[in-house]
Amino acid sequence: MKYTEEIRKINDERNRALHSGYDPLRGIGCCLKRRQVSARCGTMLVPEAMVVDNPDCAELDVAEFERIRFRYDFEFWAAKTVFVPDKMTHRLTNLVLNPPQREVLRRLENMRAANMPVRAIILKARQCGISTLIEAYIAWMQLIRSDCTNAIICAQNRDTAQSLKGIYATMLANYPEEYGAEKPYALRPYQRTSNIVQITGRSNTVTTCSAESPAAIRGLDIALAHLSEVAFWRKTARIDPMNMIRSIGGTVALTPESVVVMESTANGLGNFFHEEWLRASAGISDKTAIFVPWFRHNIYELPIDNPEEFCASLNDYENGLWLAGASLEQIKWYRYKNREYARTSAMQAEFPTTDVEAFTATDRIVFSPRALEQMRKDCRAPESVGEIAGDAATGREALQNVHFVDDATGRLKVWQHPDPADRSDRYIVAVDLGGRADESDFSVIYVLDRGATPADRPQTAAQWRGHDDLDIVAWKAAQVAKYYRNALLVVESNTLETKTTDGENSGFVLSEISNAYPNLYRRKVGCKSKPGFHTNRTTKPLILNRHIANVRDLRYIERDNDAINEHLAYERKPNGSFGAKEGHHDDILMTRCIALSIDIDLPKNKIFNFEQVKQDLDKNKAVIRRKNGRFG
Repeated sequence: MKYTEEIRKINDERNRALHSGYDPLRGIGCCLKRRQVSARCGTMLVPEAMVVDNPDCAELDVAEFERIRFRYDFEFWAAKTVFVPDKMTHRLTNLVLNPPQREVLRRLENMRAANMPVRAIILKARQCGISTLIEAYIAWMQLIRSDCTNAIICAQNRDTAQSLKGIYATMLANYPEEYGAEKPYALRPYQRTSNIVQITGRSNTVTTCSAESPAAIRGLDIALAHLSEVAFWRKTARIDPMNMIRSIGGTVALTPESVVVMESTANGLGNFFHEEWLRASAGISDKTAIFVPWFRHNIYELPIDNPEEFCASLNDYENGLWLAGASLEQIKWYRYKNREYARTSAMQAEFPTTDVEAFTATDRIVFSPRALEQMRKDCRAPESVGEIAGDAATGREALQNVHFVDDATGRLKVWQHPDPADRSDRYIVAVDLGGRADESDFSVIYVLDRGATPADRPQTAAQWRGHDDLDIVAWKAAQVAKYYRNALLVVESNTLETKTTDGENSGFVLSEISNAYPNLYRRKVGCKSKPGFHTNRTTKPLILNRHIANVRDLRYIERDNDAINEHLAYERKPNGSFGAKEGHHDDILMTRCIALSIDIDLPKNKIFNFEQVKQDLDKNKAVIRRKNGRFG
């Protein structure tokens, strides 16, 4: 990058914004719309709502003026009454918010001031004091805003929850006497409970619990919830973070002055916190997504002696930091700080520039996250939802009168129906068989549209996902292939060729289907062929490596958001193997790997005369039956 006059002006503006005066006592640089007031304690900017509700506040004595201002101005209250340990000296100091804290507060206060429930999900960088801010915000609501508001603090484990409660207890223990109740504030056990405390002199309670003990929140009356380090809440067979959040959210009414804040540092992709972040970022969640990049903090910078020389030395990533909004002095700090880390991803995990970087830098993800987020832009709701039906569920009759049935409860999502003029080689149907029990892997039937011409990018056309008996799913797949112009049917046969967890042996199913549906993928086994695609130590690396390139180079168009999420939850294990993260599935992903790998090997515009092949197959079977009758 060349240092120009325009670059100098932009850099000066950024530095001024970083170091503009912030004074919560005088209201300078604070959130909310403000109005200047000349009171007995001086001239200051106070929230406009305070003046509207109290037009004569300037005439009050100092103590009464501050008492009223406390109710409207969190930043003023925090600077006057809240004491927290300084991260450098560890001494107690007034809570004067740093820039990241101010940005988060601004978003929270905008919701509260608009009489909306405060709902936020915060992706935080480390050591920015966000947890401290949320505890102070809850304390403000309980000590100043309401005397009948109960709170809950929930973290990934009991120790973390107790640590957060310790922050709250420190605030109360050091609350200035001149601003407190008749007796000093403190937390006292509530009705002999071990995890609920009450603020002395107040009706408010604070409950602490961990994500490992969901039963602790049952029956609670909660209006304020601080959910901490949610990305680290473990998903097990017994506990699901989604259910925990749902239980907590269900206790908090959708009313003004209610607060639910979910915050965490990133812990990779594809987990519950990441999925909730994506929903909030897309505007389809009840929560506002809040991320503050490292360069919003004014402590990360180093002086520059020669800006022309420095600009000329910027690499591609550092140029990207400038485009993202960092000043030149901050970029220099980042360059030198990055030298402390053996891997750039470690630096990015500690000091993320974007939300995507925060998640990806903390992950062992296999597929390119940037490419996946680009692919997500093509995802959309299906054109139709329903099922494919025939004259029967299994057997030859299942392939008679095959048609689509609209059904809102159906398990087949269709983004593109076939055209009667489509050739049979346009579509590939890949099948990954799971189990019939709800807790087992899903079965997935995937339809890949290869395009009308060789130049077209393949794209997702349809997908069926659910639990059912293996033979029913296999015949369902044959029906889907029949519907899609007699498409090539590729069934991952590992499950069919071994006994399943249900104790059944369904190896005969593919043989039965091959008798009725001839366009079935067959693999070579010695000098013979066998129906089905077998995933093993030879084929899995092949299809996986091909698919990594497919995603990286955007070689196909994905329509299903769940498919993107599965890609993001697919990781390289510590032992070098690949698989879905704990609590996640890879059945959707594997159908893409299989279908797109077959697409690479299969010529396009190769005519497959389904009816002729079927007639030839039937003739051969008739000859075999006659021979068996003659020589049997």
